[in-house]
Amino acid sequence: MASSDGLEKSPPRYDGGEADNMEKSRARRKSSVVNPDVLTGEIYDERFDSTKRGLKSRHAQMIALRGTIGTGLFVGSGFTLSIGGPAFILGSYIFMALLVWCIVTGISEVVAWLPTKGSSMSMFGWRYVSRPLGFAMGWLYWYSLGILVPYEITAAGLVIDYWHADVNIAVWISIIIVLIVGLNCLPVKYYGETEFWFAGTKVIMMTGLLILSFILFWGGGPDQHGILGFRYWDHPGTVNVYLEKGSTGRFCALLYTLVLSAFPFTFAPELLVATGGEMESPRRNLPTAARRYFYRLVIFYIGCVLSIGVLAPYNDPALAGGGAGAKSSGFVVGITNAGIPVLSSIINAGIIISAWSSGNSFLYLSSRSLYSLALTGNAPSWFKGTPSRAPVETPAHIMSTACSKSGVPYRAVAVSALYTGLAYLNVANSGSTVFTWFVSLTNTSGFISWVCCTIVYLRFRKACKTQGITDDQLPYHNKYMQLAMAGFIFLTLINGFNAFWPENWSASSFLTSYIGIPIFLLIYFGHRIYARNEPCAHDPRDVDLQTGMEEILSGETPHKVYDKWWKKAQMIYE
Repeated sequence: MASSDGLEKSPPRYDGGEADNMEKSRARRKSSVVNPDVLTGEIYDERFDSTKRGLKSRHAQMIALRGTIGTGLFVGSGFTLSIGGPAFILGSYIFMALLVWCIVTGISEVVAWLPTKGSSMSMFGWRYVSRPLGFAMGWLYWYSLGILVPYEITAAGLVIDYWHADVNIAVWISIIIVLIVGLNCLPVKYYGETEFWFAGTKVIMMTGLLILSFILFWGGGPDQHGILGFRYWDHPGTVNVYLEKGSTGRFCALLYTLVLSAFPFTFAPELLVATGGEMESPRRNLPTAARRYFYRLVIFYIGCVLSIGVLAPYNDPALAGGGAGAKSSGFVVGITNAGIPVLSSIINAGIIISAWSSGNSFLYLSSRSLYSLALTGNAPSWFKGTPSRAPVETPAHIMSTACSKSGVPYRAVAVSALYTGLAYLNVANSGSTVFTWFVSLTNTSGFISWVCCTIVYLRFRKACKTQGITDDQLPYHNKYMQLAMAGFIFLTLINGFNAFWPENWSASSFLTSYIGIPIFLLIYFGHRIYARNEPCAHDPRDVDLQTGMEEILSGETPHKVYDKWWKKAQMIYE
């Protein structure tokens, strides 16, 4: 029963012999409601080591931001500019930023209430909506985020080719793979610290580029003659055409620009969720990270595309590379045109660091998704460990664990790291083709994920209302997430619209644009058939919003009070 303060006491220890426990586990998985007994036996099974809370708020914010300020923003935005022109890319990024902001605030409300270990939106889908949804979301995250790792590795290899290195690209790919996998094997506090400083490098570089763009706007480049201003908005123009001429061509350009603009944002909110299970004082720090996220979206994403729209004309041939190299970066094109060739090499070095660190974050999130699946009984229990027959009172007798003592789920990391081998496709195929395949496949997964996140949020809100939990009791609350659902459904449907034009039709482009939809539906309905007695959604009266709360509250620390201006500067670091 609930205690006097409205929170349940810590769940009982999961006891018993291995055979009895496995039988109980199977019975729990076939029951319909995720109740305290289920949570005790799956997530809070103390026979296993688990992840540790070693991330600070600054780590979480920078991991989420840095993980998506990668080649999609630095390099891919140049190709997007060549498709739509400066006005369409600016409008598309503003539209996407608003949608992503709705998602960030909504899922932060869900996670901040009960940020359990193994935190992921698939776990909350399993807990608050239904087992089939949690199952499908978890495997969607695992394979989609795994594919993004070789995408970033491929991009880094292509950027290195900017200097016409004589070394085979397979060598660079191998080096980057070793660095990414090695860093993910470190304890999470060291991982978070490393990511924080690499994120700082990205932020400094992006800030420098925005300042340089302002200088070049006023004609401060060596080869500039007069003020640049919005010259390229007049000629060649503010918008481009795509596939057709006239109004139809401009409309197609707008649609494709919207689709391409989504890629740099893909899985950014989910990175913030994944850190919730390994963050210190998550009920305090997650809302802080969510509130600050909007300003980063405006400054870095929208500021970036506004700058490249000023620096480079959309008809510059270098932009049309489709992400096949660093030369297609709008910043590199603009800076080279202004007569500052050396600086482009510095930017490319920063893009390589960006690609490596983004791949690092995607492997982190992919491995945590697999670990979360194991915790909820939706993946083999081998990924969370194999317990001994010894009673739970003697933890020293644990026979096998899938988490190191420092909290790294090394089995999940090892299996997720197998995706990095896809990067070697770049050795035998056109880099631009591989790059485009990864963009199209992961775009669909990102849209599906955000639609599912909206469903999880709506069911969570329904359960809170039914059980009498008011907005004042929530650590964080928003009102806008449901507005984004229609936008993401629309983007999912138009993701590969250009493949239907006769001159563009190919089986590969159609499949990579839309295959994510049948894969997700196959996983969902496959589990639905297995659990055919399951309702479409848990009854909101039966949704467990309390189990594990006492454990989380016991680890919360009060917010520090800064009474001096110089002490407030510590907030940046802390």
